[in-house]
Amino acid sequence: MGFRNAWHRDDATVTCIACGESVDRSAAREYDKHGDRWEREGKSFEHLCKPCDRARCHRPRDGLEARLVEAAEGTDCPEAFVARYLALAREDCSPVQEE
Repeated sequence: MGFRNAWHRDDATVTCIACGESVDRSAAREYDKHGDRWEREGKSFEHLCKPCDRARCHRPRDGLEARLVEAAEGTDCPEAFVARYLALAREDCSPVQEE
């Protein structure tokens, strides 16, 4: 058995989570929904093709996953989820009022 590169993956193709296209692993970017792709232990990554990765917003996502989970709690349709998400986002962006 020869030396294997640490970045080698057995799967030659991956599916882009944005567009659904199957692309070569070398033509994709790893996506970590928790925003910390450098902490690799025990993780599996989703993938984006390079065009979808370039098109996405690359701004920090601190707290985004927690807000999405909170918005989904108790909602039973997409409209309710979006309304709750927007309400939570407004709360996060509202200025702090001193009493």
